[in-house]
Amino acid sequence: MNLELKRVVVTGLGAVTPLGKGIPGYWDGLVNGVSGAGFIKQFDVTKYKTKFACEVKDFNPEDHFDRKEARKLDRFSQFALVAAEEAVLSANLTQEGINQDRVGVIWGSGIGGMITFIEEMKGYCKGDGTPRFNPFFIPKLILDIAAGHISMKYGFRGPNFCTVSACASSTNSIIDALMYIRLGKADAIVCGGSEAVVTEAGIGGFNAMKALSERNDDPGTASRPFDLNRDGFVLGEGAGAIILEEYEHAKRRGAHIIAEVAGGGLSADAYHLTAPHPEGLGAYNVMKNALDDAGLKPEDIDYINVHGTSTPLGDISEITAIQRVFGEHAYKVNISSTKSMTGHLLGAAGAIEAIASILATVHDIIPPTINHFTDDPVFDPRLNFTFHNAQKRTVNAALSNTFGFGGHNASVIFKKFQD
Repeated sequence: MNLELKRVVVTGLGAVTPLGKGIPGYWDGLVNGVSGAGFIKQFDVTKYKTKFACEVKDFNPEDHFDRKEARKLDRFSQFALVAAEEAVLSANLTQEGINQDRVGVIWGSGIGGMITFIEEMKGYCKGDGTPRFNPFFIPKLILDIAAGHISMKYGFRGPNFCTVSACASSTNSIIDALMYIRLGKADAIVCGGSEAVVTEAGIGGFNAMKALSERNDDPGTASRPFDLNRDGFVLGEGAGAIILEEYEHAKRRGAHIIAEVAGGGLSADAYHLTAPHPEGLGAYNVMKNALDDAGLKPEDIDYINVHGTSTPLGDISEITAIQRVFGEHAYKVNISSTKSMTGHLLGAAGAIEAIASILATVHDIIPPTINHFTDDPVFDPRLNFTFHNAQKRTVNAALSNTFGFGGHNASVIFKKFQD
């Protein structure tokens, strides 16, 4: 059976990040090389090996929700609703005439309501063992609840679920949304992801794995992708929301089209719980799959927003795969890790990095990789990591990579919109 696939475009964006308010604050922070890292304010870090993270600054839930509603929402859901609101409004997705039965929400999160779980268990452990739990405990905790809240707020009755693949979760949500719209199963989908695990358990757990940087003497420069002295990632929090829409549907209603989704790819390392494949096999496959799905050649890509977490092994594995996929073109493409500024947002990383890739095609600016001090001889010096400062160049197509614990890999390609 020959199936005519629909064209899919981006019509709205929203963000809650450690860099600034909304999409304007986020993009301004990226192009100016601002570090979102600082000492943790959400709990006492005195006894922790890592005392810093990339927290969302000045976020007051009561600026967005009434007090009663805020108490029913975990921080990751609050982030989701705020980012989704910016995206929905920018896309004018509530305009009259839109069939809400064909507007969906596919939302990603790697961990979900960790703050709620910690608070409830603290309360239980202080008691006499009698199970006294808040009736909103489970509805605040579960990962799919953010998608549910978004759909309920706007009356979107199309496909509605959560994607969970660790750090690849929100890229998976984008690819799922792409597929549903391509196949004609929906006209528009709110996709993306949110995460809020800058908590005692989040920092303590990642410290136990030796995954986090412990550069407490200089948090602002702790996220150092591709630097010789990188010592782990910096935990971040926030949300990114993207409105994907079928091209003809967007055109009929006069929507502003920001970019086009060219394609996406998925793969598994099938290797280790936390370590990447040493030869970058999964990363190689996922980028090849994305290019094939988009009908593009390696030389069509101008920018790669890499997973680039600032871990000793992960950075090497990804660059090994890039050189294998792109060959000589690897020296002509811009590469950058925006995690050097935002930290690692886990399940929300793919969404905010997809937004960075989309905006690169809009503005023809490559966000930098900051915090580079010492070259690592393992990396070919001919590669352009966009160190220190943003670079201007025409960006017709951008590739965004996200890789998760468990060997989950997802890549998505956006291209400059042409009618």
